Amino acid sequence: MRRRNPSLLRQPRRRYANLVWLALCGFVILLFFIVLLSKDNQRTSRPATTQANVFNDHVRFTKLLILSSPFFVVQTSFRQEHTLGLNVTEEWLSPNSATRQLNDQIALAKSLVVIARESNNLQFAWELSAQIRNSQILLSNAATRRIPLTISESETAIKDMALLLYQANQLHYDSATMIMRLKAKIQSLEEQMSVVTDKSSKYGQIAAEEVPKGLYCLGVQLTAEWFRTPSIQRKRAETKASSWKLEDNSLHHFCVFSDNILATSVVVNSTAINSRNPDKVVFHLVTDEVNYAPMKAWFSMNDFRGVTVEVQKVEDFSWLNASYVPVLKQLQDSDTKNYYFSGNKDERKTPIKFRNPKYLSMLNHLRFYIPEVYPALKKVVFLDDDVVVQKDLSQLFSIDLNGNVNGAVETCMETFHRYHKYLNYSHPLIKAHFDPDACGWAFGMNVFDLVEWRKRNVTGIYHYWQEKNIDRTLWKLGTLPPGLLTFYGLTEPLDPSWHVLGLGYTNVEPKLIVKGAVLHYNGNSKPWLKIGIEKYKPFWEKYIDFHHRILQHCNVH
Repeated sequence: MRRRNPSLLRQPRRRYANLVWLALCGFVILLFFIVLLSKDNQRTSRPATTQANVFNDHVRFTKLLILSSPFFVVQTSFRQEHTLGLNVTEEWLSPNSATRQLNDQIALAKSLVVIARESNNLQFAWELSAQIRNSQILLSNAATRRIPLTISESETAIKDMALLLYQANQLHYDSATMIMRLKAKIQSLEEQMSVVTDKSSKYGQIAAEEVPKGLYCLGVQLTAEWFRTPSIQRKRAETKASSWKLEDNSLHHFCVFSDNILATSVVVNSTAINSRNPDKVVFHLVTDEVNYAPMKAWFSMNDFRGVTVEVQKVEDFSWLNASYVPVLKQLQDSDTKNYYFSGNKDERKTPIKFRNPKYLSMLNHLRFYIPEVYPALKKVVFLDDDVVVQKDLSQLFSIDLNGNVNGAVETCMETFHRYHKYLNYSHPLIKAHFDPDACGWAFGMNVFDLVEWRKRNVTGIYHYWQEKNIDRTLWKLGTLPPGLLTFYGLTEPLDPSWHVLGLGYTNVEPKLIVKGAVLHYNGNSKPWLKIGIEKYKPFWEKYIDFHHRILQHCNVH
């Protein structure tokens, strides 16, 4: 029997083993390439900072392990699927939004930039700023194309920013440090603001108290006209022939107490122009010795549609003396003089506006003596010199005050001007007699029933409270607080359209200005000053004849 060749018998087995071995090798090689590619895709980005010694190697390795973990890969895949196609609202509300994550990082990084600069770590501040710009560019590009950011686009920026934020944590730029430093910064800014505000208040008060050159010149020129022009004096004497009008209670009597000739002229002229019966209007003006002659000259030289104008000076009222008037008595006290004229007693703790000597002027306090100034009159409308009359005021004299003495517009409808704003409620006298939430009212356009005034001895009430306030513990500022005390329970509210306030310090609604019968420039920004509010000046200037020869000579414009 013939044997087969052994090599021929084993050949099929060798071919099969070779094929299996080759397939296995190819699979291993393919797997190797897959793993290699996977490693390339998961390789971390280079750090944003170039300073290698900032981070320890084990910290960086831990961070990279977290970022390249399977959970992170699955999460990024999930984000990428669900980010595409979202609208802006969904993008911001999504907890997996790359856009939201970038914005959160940017907000934190901006705060850290400030702290880094304050700590003089300028290199780190620069790196943060650069990374903020990179992240903002990504967000800007996404917004331009209107497609939300994907994780694959933002992953590098998020990682780089995360490393910088971690570095900030290592530098102790944590939340507690940030809060403390920001609080210190805020406190510093508040102190600076307080200093600036105090200076602004002082300079504003000084500007408000100045006498413009034009007004000073006007007084000088009118004084010269009065003494060198006999015809003006004769005309004034002829006006006194109609003095019966000054005591006729069937006419409409207005009083103004002022040392400002031009402002008083605007009050008289605007009232005359808007009056239906100017011949029934009588103005009682009181000024001081310095302005007495020029005031008489001005109202003698100019005609105000037949309005009767009386000019007096406060120095002629002999009954205004220290034995009768508490304010004049207080002026004899050295502490009061120091308080108002030097401010040394309180070491300048009291704001300058509270120490304005004008609050001791008798022209300012004369409003509490109107029945004694005009003993024959029964009803008077008091006007401040910083008002403009836009409508006929004759109806004010027929308003029923319901037995009250003072008719005034309340000021607590729109603001918080109640009694507690003006008075010291820690004082037992104030606390016991006055409701802190009682509504305040405005001086500047007031209807006074002088019959009721005399009957209730209102001037005596005013004297009582002035004497109680000799140490300035009840109130500090002006004539409104004593007015609130004096006329408490004696004031009848008027319709707000009769008296519109605020044109000298705030914005007033245009519709209120249109409806207002009297516009009041209360505040420092008077219309005759450079600091006056420009948009409100035309309401005042329209009642001035700037072509008048004396106004042109004095460059009043």
